Amino acid sequence: MSDIRVLIADDDPRLRDSLSLLIDNEPGMSVCGVAPDGSAALIVTADTAPDVVLMDVRMPIMNGLDATRELLTGGDGPKVIVLTMFDLDRYVYDALSAGASGFLLKNVPPAEIVHAVRVVHEGNALLAPEVTKRLIGRLAPTPHSSDPRIATLTARERETLVLIGRGLSNQDIADELVVTETTVRTYVSRILTKTGARDRAQLVVIAYECGLVAVNVR
Repeated sequence: MSDIRVLIADDDPRLRDSLSLLIDNEPGMSVCGVAPDGSAALIVTADTAPDVVLMDVRMPIMNGLDATRELLTGGDGPKVIVLTMFDLDRYVYDALSAGASGFLLKNVPPAEIVHAVRVVHEGNALLAPEVTKRLIGRLAPTPHSSDPRIATLTARERETLVLIGRGLSNQDIADELVVTETTVRTYVSRILTKTGARDRAQLVVIAYECGLVAVNVR
């Protein structure tokens, strides 16, 4: 099994070095490239084809949001984890909407960064439910239950989307709905197709935007 190839995009050379050391010393992972800004990240991505990109938000020339949009246009790009100093950053919400698979605060322990790379590489979202609730509660547009993205979902698929929005895993959803995990995976696949979402991270955003998950922000 080949290593998970990681690209690190950050304008701080010290952080790039520390993240590179962390990733390269982790079994099953390797750094395939680094970039000091979003524009360079696009070039390095084209040259190295990473599986996962650790993308800083605030960079010169091209910020992480614009770079994420460019990378994920067409749906064939790498998984993107947004790095930020703030858990309520406008850019983070926009990056998730653009297709990023999750976000991390830069001050998290190294083990969490390694875990995040593995999680998104496996196709899962990296979104802590409480942080996501605060983020989307403050920044998402007014919910619309008639949103066309969810118009064709069956009742059971809507139930599943609600539970995804609450941050539940497939196994947790299976327990909640009293079905098998295989059935849940089928629901999730159908929801992704019908909504046009890239992955579970975008499904979380859609669940909040459409009002399927209530937001109570303190």
